[in-house]
Amino acid sequence: MPHRDLAGTSVVVAGAGLAGLSAARALETRGAAVTVIEARDRVGGRVWTVRKPFAARQHAEAGGDLIEGGQEHALALARELGLQTVPILRHGFGFYATNGRGKRAQPGLGRIFSAARLLREEIRDFKLAEQRWDSPVATRLGRVSVASWLERVKAPREVRAGMRGFRGFFLADPEDLSLLPLVEQFAEWGAPGGEGMFRIAGGNDRLATGIARRLRGALLLRTVVRRIVRSETGVAVTIESLGQPHTEIHADYLVCALPASTARGVIFEPALPDAQYDAIAHLRYGCATKLLLQFDQRFWRKRGRPLAFGTDAPIGAFWDGNEQQSGPNGILTFLAGGSASATLQEILRNEGERGVVERIGWLGRPARLIASQTIVWDHDPWARGGYAYFDPGFDPLWRAWLARPAGRLVFAGEHTSVKYQGYMNGAIETGLRAAAEIAALRDSH
Repeated sequence: MPHRDLAGTSVVVAGAGLAGLSAARALETRGAAVTVIEARDRVGGRVWTVRKPFAARQHAEAGGDLIEGGQEHALALARELGLQTVPILRHGFGFYATNGRGKRAQPGLGRIFSAARLLREEIRDFKLAEQRWDSPVATRLGRVSVASWLERVKAPREVRAGMRGFRGFFLADPEDLSLLPLVEQFAEWGAPGGEGMFRIAGGNDRLATGIARRLRGALLLRTVVRRIVRSETGVAVTIESLGQPHTEIHADYLVCALPASTARGVIFEPALPDAQYDAIAHLRYGCATKLLLQFDQRFWRKRGRPLAFGTDAPIGAFWDGNEQQSGPNGILTFLAGGSASATLQEILRNEGERGVVERIGWLGRPARLIASQTIVWDHDPWARGGYAYFDPGFDPLWRAWLARPAGRLVFAGEHTSVKYQGYMNGAIETGLRAAAEIAALRDSH
């Protein structure tokens, strides 16, 4: 039997993305009465499976797409919900860049990750500091941009191209990205996808809808959190439903699972501690445009060649977006992060999808384009970007404050995860952590 240590406790969860839903599910399992509030008219947040206008009942992911093999919280949630995970992109990512003669070449990711060799001293010092963001080592690394580091070490062309291509991973250009998260990536994990990659059969949004269907408490869609007032005995939450006057609901605790980009618009009373306010106010979200192109043939498939590529080109990274689905039709997914987001949008405005297809002619003779869908996360009012990244203006000491409770208020979301920031797994993990924190807080009251 689950430990029902929160029986008789009421909790409001702000945000019905994977973090908020995971928190709500864990809280209910522990006996709490939960109300979930979500501004959108759907659950899932930045996990969103697009099914229209694609033919042959195919679909692709507008948001969170790839689950890596070591991301156990996402895989465990799928098992618990009875969902099937399907292995994808078995050959990993290739890289496509401009060589010294101005032509396109296809070096392997190994050459791109030679940047780790150039960072060996920084990685050594970061490991000696136990990879803590509150160390002087982290402070030093955090002040430096990747671009300025590339200049200092006189990095070769292929490494510069790779770091430019990393905007499809970090959603930030080298000029905007702090060196600290890059060093952390190399020190801890290396190349993304090393343990295999997966999707949820039928769509990743089934993780969110699967939880939502099982919740016992109220799920209020099209409802916005405007103010959170906390006291020693509980929280009062002012909400605004579409077309309705503001109302107030009361609970013992609140989980704020909103992105920092929208939590900035919530009034907190009393005010959050200065460091916590600064962390939320200064955290940046990467510009991100997803382009989904459906063709009548998967012309990009070739024996021995990866189905996914990073690139320094303005079209961003791209991969087979529905490899796990049957039929001759196929969807290519493009993720343009950082400045490439606006550039891809400009290509689409001026040249249409044809302009993008022409830029991937090296894959093979393009098949007939059937349908397309463009999602600009920068323009989404409830996300204002793809996911969080750390720039040189973000004090590494602020990172811990993103996840630190404030009285009866706890925080969740991918931006509060240490190991899996930016991933669905990070959102799920932090939702579970938030539920555990509320149980601990209740024991202390």
